[in-house]
Amino acid sequence: MLSRTADHLFWMSRYMERAENTARMLDVHYQTALLTQSDDRADGGWAGVLGISELTGSFHQKHAVADMRNVLHFMVRDTGNPSSIASCLQAARENARAVRGTLTTELWETTNATWLEFNQLLRGGSFERDPATAFEWVKFRSHLSRGVTVGTMLMDEALHFIRIGTFLERGDNTARLLDVKFHALAGDYFGAWGADDAPEVDFYHWSALLRSVSAFEIYRKVYRNVIRPDKVAELLILRPDMPRSLAACMNEVVANVDAVANAQSGETGRRAGRLRADLQFGRIDEILATGLHAYLTQYLDRINDIGAGISRDFLVPA
Repeated sequence: MLSRTADHLFWMSRYMERAENTARMLDVHYQTALLTQSDDRADGGWAGVLGISELTGSFHQKHAVADMRNVLHFMVRDTGNPSSIASCLQAARENARAVRGTLTTELWETTNATWLEFNQLLRGGSFERDPATAFEWVKFRSHLSRGVTVGTMLMDEALHFIRIGTFLERGDNTARLLDVKFHALAGDYFGAWGADDAPEVDFYHWSALLRSVSAFEIYRKVYRNVIRPDKVAELLILRPDMPRSLAACMNEVVANVDAVANAQSGETGRRAGRLRADLQFGRIDEILATGLHAYLTQYLDRINDIGAGISRDFLVPA
Protein backbone atom coordinates (compact mmCIF):
# COMPACT_ATOMS: atom_id res chain seq x y z
CA MET A 1 0.00 0.00 0.00
CA LEU A 2 1.21 3.52 -0.79
CA SER A 3 2.17 5.48 2.32
CA ARG A 4 -0.04 8.36 1.19
CA THR A 5 -3.07 6.08 1.01
CA ALA A 6 -2.31 4.68 4.46
CA ASP A 7 -1.95 8.22 5.77
CA HIS A 8 -5.41 9.25 4.52
CA LEU A 9 -7.03 6.13 5.96
CA PHE A 10 -5.30 6.62 9.31
CA TRP A 11 -6.41 10.25 9.64
CA MET A 12 -9.90 9.61 8.27
CA SER A 13 -10.56 7.25 11.16
CA ARG A 14 -8.85 9.49 13.73
CA TYR A 15 -10.97 12.49 12.78
CA MET A 16 -14.21 10.50 12.86
CA GLU A 17 -13.32 9.12 16.29
CA ARG A 18 -12.35 12.60 17.48
CA ALA A 19 -15.71 13.99 16.38
CA GLU A 20 -17.48 11.31 18.41
CA ASN A 21 -15.28 11.85 21.45
CA THR A 22 -15.89 15.61 21.32
CA ALA A 23 -19.64 15.04 21.08
CA ARG A 24 -19.51 12.68 24.08
CA MET A 25 -17.55 15.17 26.16
CA LEU A 26 -19.79 18.12 25.29
CA ASP A 27 -22.96 16.11 25.85
CA VAL A 28 -21.93 15.13 29.38
CA HIS A 29 -20.95 18.69 30.28
CA TYR A 30 -24.20 19.99 28.84
CA GLN A 31 -26.22 17.52 30.93
CA THR A 32 -24.12 18.26 34.03
CA ALA A 33 -24.65 21.99 33.56
CA LEU A 34 -28.37 21.40 34.08
CA LEU A 35 -27.72 20.20 37.67
CA THR A 36 -28.05 22.58 40.59
CA GLN A 37 -24.60 24.11 41.14
CA SER A 38 -22.84 27.44 41.48
CA ASP A 39 -22.06 29.54 38.41
CA ASP A 40 -18.34 29.26 39.16
CA ARG A 41 -18.45 25.48 39.19
CA ALA A 42 -20.50 25.38 35.98
CA ASP A 43 -18.06 27.68 34.18
CA GLY A 44 -15.18 25.65 35.58
CA GLY A 45 -16.64 22.58 33.91
CA TRP A 46 -16.70 24.31 30.53
CA ALA A 47 -13.13 25.48 31.04
CA GLY A 48 -12.27 21.84 31.70
CA VAL A 49 -13.61 20.91 28.25
CA LEU A 50 -11.03 23.23 26.71
CA GLY A 51 -8.32 21.83 28.98
CA ILE A 52 -9.02 18.26 27.88
CA SER A 53 -8.43 19.25 24.25
CA GLU A 54 -5.55 21.65 25.03
CA LEU A 55 -7.47 24.49 23.38
CA THR A 56 -7.65 27.02 26.21
CA GLY A 57 -5.25 29.45 24.52
CA SER A 58 -6.93 29.22 21.12
CA PHE A 59 -10.35 29.72 22.70
CA HIS A 60 -9.38 32.87 24.58
CA GLN A 61 -8.01 34.41 21.42
CA LYS A 62 -11.64 34.51 20.20
CA HIS A 63 -13.76 34.56 23.37
CA ALA A 64 -13.34 36.32 26.69
CA VAL A 65 -15.53 34.04 28.84
CA ALA A 66 -15.58 30.22 28.87
CA ASP A 67 -19.33 29.80 29.34
CA MET A 68 -21.65 27.23 27.80
CA ARG A 69 -22.65 29.30 24.76
CA ASN A 70 -19.11 30.25 23.74
CA VAL A 71 -17.57 26.82 24.36
CA LEU A 72 -20.32 25.00 22.44
CA HIS A 73 -19.92 27.35 19.48
CA PHE A 74 -16.13 26.94 19.52
CA MET A 75 -16.20 23.14 19.89
CA VAL A 76 -19.09 22.43 17.50
CA ARG A 77 -19.32 25.05 14.73
CA ASP A 78 -16.01 26.91 14.57
CA THR A 79 -14.08 25.65 11.54
CA GLY A 80 -11.14 27.75 12.70
CA ASN A 81 -10.79 25.24 15.54
CA PRO A 82 -9.26 22.06 14.04
CA SER A 83 -10.75 19.96 16.86
CA SER A 84 -14.34 21.18 16.50
CA ILE A 85 -16.92 18.63 15.39
CA ALA A 86 -17.43 20.53 12.11
CA SER A 87 -13.69 20.54 11.38
CA CYS A 88 -13.28 16.85 12.28
CA LEU A 89 -16.16 15.68 10.09
CA GLN A 90 -14.90 17.81 7.21
CA ALA A 91 -11.36 16.44 7.59
CA ALA A 92 -12.67 12.85 7.78
CA ARG A 93 -14.65 13.44 4.59
CA GLU A 94 -11.72 15.02 2.72
CA ASN A 95 -9.38 12.18 3.70
CA ALA A 96 -11.99 9.64 2.57
CA ARG A 97 -12.44 11.46 -0.74
CA ALA A 98 -8.68 11.33 -1.36
CA VAL A 99 -8.76 7.50 -1.18
CA ARG A 100 -12.22 6.99 -2.62
CA GLY A 101 -11.03 4.01 -4.66
CA THR A 102 -9.74 2.18 -1.58
CA LEU A 103 -13.01 2.46 0.36
CA THR A 104 -16.17 0.50 -0.24
CA THR A 105 -19.10 2.44 -1.70
CA GLU A 106 -21.00 2.06 1.57
CA LEU A 107 -18.21 3.54 3.67
CA TRP A 108 -17.66 6.50 1.35
CA GLU A 109 -21.38 7.28 1.19
CA THR A 110 -21.69 7.04 4.97
CA THR A 111 -18.78 9.43 5.53
CA ASN A 112 -19.94 11.87 2.86
CA ALA A 113 -23.55 11.83 4.04
CA THR A 114 -22.45 12.48 7.63
CA TRP A 115 -20.69 15.68 6.59
CA LEU A 116 -23.56 16.89 4.40
CA GLU A 117 -26.27 16.13 6.96
CA PHE A 118 -24.28 17.75 9.77
CA ASN A 119 -24.13 20.99 7.82
CA GLN A 120 -27.89 20.81 7.25
CA LEU A 121 -28.36 20.22 10.98
CA LEU A 122 -26.38 23.35 11.81
CA ARG A 123 -28.11 25.50 9.20
CA GLY A 124 -31.53 24.34 10.33
CA GLY A 125 -30.95 25.40 13.91
CA SER A 126 -31.41 21.90 15.35
CA PHE A 127 -28.27 22.22 17.41
CA GLU A 128 -29.42 25.37 19.19
CA ARG A 129 -32.88 23.91 19.86
CA ASP A 130 -31.62 20.63 21.33
CA PRO A 131 -27.85 20.17 21.71
CA ALA A 132 -28.23 16.77 23.39
CA THR A 133 -30.06 15.29 20.39
CA ALA A 134 -27.44 16.71 18.03
CA PHE A 135 -24.64 15.11 20.06
CA GLU A 136 -26.44 11.76 19.99
CA TRP A 137 -26.69 12.11 16.21
CA VAL A 138 -22.91 12.59 15.90
CA LYS A 139 -22.27 9.55 18.10
CA PHE A 140 -24.70 7.47 16.06
CA ARG A 141 -23.05 8.45 12.78
CA SER A 142 -19.64 7.49 14.16
CA HIS A 143 -21.02 4.12 15.27
CA LEU A 144 -22.54 3.68 11.81
CA SER A 145 -19.24 4.51 10.11
CA ARG A 146 -17.35 2.04 12.28
CA GLY A 147 -19.94 -0.69 11.67
CA VAL A 148 -19.90 -0.14 7.92
CA THR A 149 -16.09 -0.25 7.97
CA VAL A 150 -15.94 -3.60 9.75
CA GLY A 151 -18.89 -5.01 7.84
CA THR A 152 -17.84 -4.11 4.28
CA MET A 153 -14.07 -3.54 4.10
CA LEU A 154 -11.69 -6.30 3.06
CA MET A 155 -9.60 -7.39 6.05
CA ASP A 156 -6.36 -6.14 4.56
CA GLU A 157 -3.87 -3.33 5.27
CA ALA A 158 -6.46 -0.63 4.64
CA LEU A 159 -8.65 -1.90 7.48
CA HIS A 160 -5.63 -2.23 9.78
CA PHE A 161 -4.60 1.41 9.30
CA ILE A 162 -8.19 2.55 9.87
CA ARG A 163 -8.31 0.65 13.16
CA ILE A 164 -4.88 1.89 14.27
CA GLY A 165 -6.10 5.46 13.84
CA THR A 166 -9.36 4.78 15.66
CA PHE A 167 -7.83 3.21 18.75
CA LEU A 168 -4.90 5.59 19.03
CA GLU A 169 -7.38 8.48 19.07
CA ARG A 170 -9.71 6.71 21.51
CA GLY A 171 -6.92 5.90 23.96
CA ASP A 172 -5.63 9.47 23.85
CA ASN A 173 -9.10 10.89 24.51
CA THR A 174 -9.90 8.52 27.39
CA ALA A 175 -6.63 9.42 29.11
CA ARG A 176 -7.22 13.16 28.71
CA LEU A 177 -10.78 12.90 29.99
CA LEU A 178 -9.69 10.89 33.02
CA ASP A 179 -6.84 13.26 33.83
CA VAL A 180 -8.90 16.45 33.73
CA LYS A 181 -12.03 15.05 35.38
CA PHE A 182 -10.16 13.35 38.24
CA HIS A 183 -8.29 16.55 38.92
CA ALA A 184 -11.53 18.54 38.95
CA LEU A 185 -13.58 16.07 41.01
CA ALA A 186 -11.07 14.51 43.36
CA GLY A 187 -8.35 17.14 43.30
CA ASP A 188 -5.46 16.88 45.69
CA TYR A 189 -7.57 15.18 48.34
CA PHE A 190 -8.05 11.96 46.32
CA GLY A 191 -6.15 9.94 48.85
CA ALA A 192 -7.54 11.76 51.88
CA TRP A 193 -10.71 9.66 52.02
CA GLY A 194 -11.07 5.92 51.83
CA ALA A 195 -12.50 3.95 48.98
CA ASP A 196 -15.91 3.69 50.66
CA ASP A 197 -16.46 7.26 51.77
CA ALA A 198 -16.28 9.32 48.56
CA PRO A 199 -18.24 12.57 48.82
CA GLU A 200 -21.82 11.82 47.86
CA VAL A 201 -22.19 15.29 46.34
CA ASP A 202 -20.01 14.16 43.44
CA PHE A 203 -22.11 11.10 42.54
CA TYR A 204 -23.67 12.75 39.49
CA HIS A 205 -20.30 14.01 38.28
CA TRP A 206 -18.66 10.59 38.59
CA SER A 207 -21.63 9.01 36.80
CA ALA A 208 -21.34 11.70 34.11
CA LEU A 209 -17.70 10.76 33.60
CA LEU A 210 -18.71 7.12 33.13
CA ARG A 211 -21.54 8.05 30.77
CA SER A 212 -19.14 10.10 28.63
CA VAL A 213 -17.43 6.84 27.64
CA SER A 214 -20.58 4.66 27.70
CA ALA A 215 -19.34 2.95 30.86
CA PHE A 216 -22.07 3.66 33.44
CA GLU A 217 -24.01 0.44 32.83
CA ILE A 218 -20.76 -1.51 32.47
CA TYR A 219 -19.57 -0.19 35.84
CA ARG A 220 -22.78 -1.38 37.51
CA LYS A 221 -22.44 -4.80 35.90
CA VAL A 222 -18.77 -5.26 36.80
CA TYR A 223 -18.61 -3.79 40.34
CA ARG A 224 -22.24 -3.88 41.57
CA ASN A 225 -21.40 -1.15 44.08
CA VAL A 226 -21.57 2.58 44.60
CA ILE A 227 -19.42 4.63 42.24
CA ARG A 228 -15.93 4.83 43.72
CA PRO A 229 -13.15 6.87 42.11
CA ASP A 230 -10.58 4.08 42.38
CA LYS A 231 -12.90 1.66 40.60
CA VAL A 232 -13.71 4.24 37.92
CA ALA A 233 -9.98 4.60 37.27
CA GLU A 234 -9.48 0.83 37.22
CA LEU A 235 -12.33 0.33 34.75
CA LEU A 236 -11.14 3.01 32.34
CA ILE A 237 -7.43 2.19 32.55
CA LEU A 238 -6.84 -1.51 33.17
CA ARG A 239 -9.95 -3.50 32.19
CA PRO A 240 -9.29 -5.06 28.75
CA ASP A 241 -12.98 -5.97 28.40
CA MET A 242 -14.07 -2.32 28.61
CA PRO A 243 -14.11 -1.11 24.96
CA ARG A 244 -12.83 2.41 25.70
CA SER A 245 -10.27 1.57 28.36
CA LEU A 246 -6.60 2.31 27.80
CA ALA A 247 -5.83 -1.42 27.95
CA ALA A 248 -8.43 -2.31 25.31
CA CYS A 249 -7.20 0.45 23.00
CA MET A 250 -3.59 -0.69 23.25
CA ASN A 251 -4.57 -4.31 22.60
CA GLU A 252 -6.11 -3.20 19.30
CA VAL A 253 -3.21 -0.91 18.40
CA VAL A 254 -0.62 -3.65 18.96
CA ALA A 255 -2.61 -6.28 17.04
CA ASN A 256 -3.04 -4.01 14.01
CA VAL A 257 0.52 -2.65 14.05
CA ASP A 258 1.78 -6.24 14.09
CA ALA A 259 -0.44 -7.01 11.10
CA VAL A 260 1.20 -4.29 8.96
CA ALA A 261 4.74 -4.57 10.35
CA ASN A 262 7.59 -3.86 7.96
CA ALA A 263 11.39 -3.83 8.09
CA GLN A 264 11.68 -0.48 9.89
CA SER A 265 8.72 -0.70 12.30
CA GLY A 266 10.34 -2.99 14.88
CA GLU A 267 11.02 -0.24 17.43
CA THR A 268 7.51 1.18 17.15
CA GLY A 269 6.06 -2.31 17.65
CA ARG A 270 8.30 -2.85 20.67
CA ARG A 271 7.20 0.39 22.33
CA ALA A 272 3.54 -0.37 21.67
CA GLY A 273 3.94 -3.87 23.08
CA ARG A 274 5.69 -2.58 26.17
CA LEU A 275 2.92 -0.07 26.88
CA ARG A 276 0.33 -2.82 26.45
CA ALA A 277 2.26 -5.05 28.87
CA ASP A 278 2.39 -2.26 31.48
CA LEU A 279 -1.39 -1.95 31.25
CA GLN A 280 -1.94 -5.71 31.21
CA PHE A 281 0.01 -6.28 34.42
CA GLY A 282 -0.64 -2.96 36.16
CA ARG A 283 -2.49 -2.55 39.47
CA ILE A 284 -4.73 0.39 40.24
CA ASP A 285 -3.46 0.75 43.83
CA GLU A 286 0.11 1.13 42.54
CA ILE A 287 -0.99 3.68 39.93
CA LEU A 288 -2.86 5.77 42.50
CA ALA A 289 -0.01 5.53 45.00
CA THR A 290 2.46 7.00 42.50
CA GLY A 291 -0.03 9.63 41.26
CA LEU A 292 -2.75 9.32 38.65
CA HIS A 293 -1.87 12.60 36.93
CA ALA A 294 1.77 11.58 36.51
CA TYR A 295 0.74 8.17 35.21
CA LEU A 296 -1.69 9.56 32.63
CA THR A 297 0.76 12.25 31.54
CA GLN A 298 3.36 9.56 30.93
CA TYR A 299 0.79 7.45 29.07
CA LEU A 300 -0.06 10.37 26.77
CA ASP A 301 3.63 10.97 26.08
CA ARG A 302 4.12 7.30 25.23
CA ILE A 303 1.07 6.95 23.00
CA ASN A 304 1.98 10.17 21.16
CA ASP A 305 5.47 8.72 20.68
CA ILE A 306 3.92 5.57 19.24
CA GLY A 307 1.78 7.70 16.92
CA ALA A 308 4.90 9.53 15.73
CA GLY A 309 6.60 6.18 15.16
CA ILE A 310 3.69 4.94 13.08
CA SER A 311 3.83 8.10 10.98
CA ARG A 312 7.57 7.70 10.52
CA ASP A 313 7.44 3.99 9.65
CA PHE A 314 4.30 3.80 7.52
CA LEU A 315 2.79 7.16 6.61
CA VAL A 316 3.66 10.34 4.75
CA PRO A 317 6.39 12.22 6.69
CA ALA A 318 5.08 15.35 8.44
